[in-house]
Amino acid sequence: MDDEVIPILHVADAAAAVAWYERLGFGKEWEHRFEPGLPAFVEIARGRMRLFLSEHSGDARPDTLIYLRVRDVDAFAAEFAVPVEEVPWGREFELRDPDGNRLRIGTPAD
Repeated sequence: MDDEVIPILHVADAAAAVAWYERLGFGKEWEHRFEPGLPAFVEIARGRMRLFLSEHSGDARPDTLIYLRVRDVDAFAAEFAVPVEEVPWGREFELRDPDGNRLRIGTPAD
């Protein structure tokens, strides 16, 4: 196993969040609940990128910002019909998921 960092994002409805993140190419890897009806904790992945989505209070705060570095920022921006900004380090744009978590998505300059 390689060392890694996996951000945890707070979500109100894990199933709805998974559906939204599927638009970014993420897929659900697994889901855990201590008992039926209790909050969900879900892992989603896209290639080597992984995120945990948690319905548990206290696991994370809304308005968290994470950066996703991708090969083709234009393809991601097109999915959400948002403009891409030129910045000194590359090209990027920012989204908010349905729970208010911020995602900055970019492709580095060559």
